[in-house]
Amino acid sequence: MTSLFQILMLLLDVAFYIVIAHVILSWLINFGVLNLRQPIVAQIWDGLNRLLEPVYGPIRRALPAMGGLDLAPLVVFIAIYALRIILINNAGVFL
Repeated sequence: MTSLFQILMLLLDVAFYIVIAHVILSWLINFGVLNLRQPIVAQIWDGLNRLLEPVYGPIRRALPAMGGLDLAPLVVFIAIYALRIILINNAGVFL
């Protein structure tokens, strides 16, 4: 059962880093550092959007309009952190 705990923690870590990559890439695109006309940037951006839009979509619908400010990644970060806390506090179940 310890391995199940470690796998769950690994999946949460991977999800966290995917969201971080999406946020950083969106900043770089919006500030003009990267260009979506570059094929590799467009492919990475499209892949991250396809991966995260099913997660962001329901959150964006539930959140009020913030005038161009997207708080969905912040909500996902908080949810991932909350799941980590729950798993760590209940680690005894996995031992």
